[in-house]
Amino acid sequence: MKKKLIFLIFSVYLISGCGEEHAETRQVFTQDDVAVELAKDVEILYSDSAVVRVRVSGATMLNFTSLETPKQEFPDGIRFEFLLPDGSVRSTLTAHHAIRQQDKGTIVARDSVVMNTVKQERLETEELIWDEKAGKIRTDKFVKVSQPGEVVYGFGLEAEQDFSYWKILVPKGKIKAEQMNDLNN
Repeated sequence: MKKKLIFLIFSVYLISGCGEEHAETRQVFTQDDVAVELAKDVEILYSDSAVVRVRVSGATMLNFTSLETPKQEFPDGIRFEFLLPDGSVRSTLTAHHAIRQQDKGTIVARDSVVMNTVKQERLETEELIWDEKAGKIRTDKFVKVSQPGEVVYGFGLEAEQDFSYWKILVPKGKIKAEQMNDLNN
């Protein structure tokens, strides 16, 4: 009888101890705690009239689901492909980092931003903003545009998203391709 009583007391102690321990380690999660979703190997397609116009891809996407400032961040780089109606690539844009702000309809690409076109044009800058709704890209940073035969550089740029039309806002100079070779020697 004494053994049964000791066993019963010990069992009650264990059960009550487990309950207290469980209550102490219990966690409550808020919206802010789970406000980030992680996705790998992401591809986003933008279409107009059932025709895919832009393909965006990234190795990693962080989706911040905050109600006040929802955004998507691409910390490991991003690649845009601006497509012709037949699906062929008209131009590509790459950057080491980007943030898409859904409420503003913009993507800000930063760090080694490079855009290449089928016309052999190459844009290089440190920051570029793509307005998804207007279909325009812009920057107020230093830009360098290389074309067959010349290089144009300056500050600020406005362009169509596929780079079919562009202008440098404050041009600083133009260098012919053969002059670039002279400078490098």
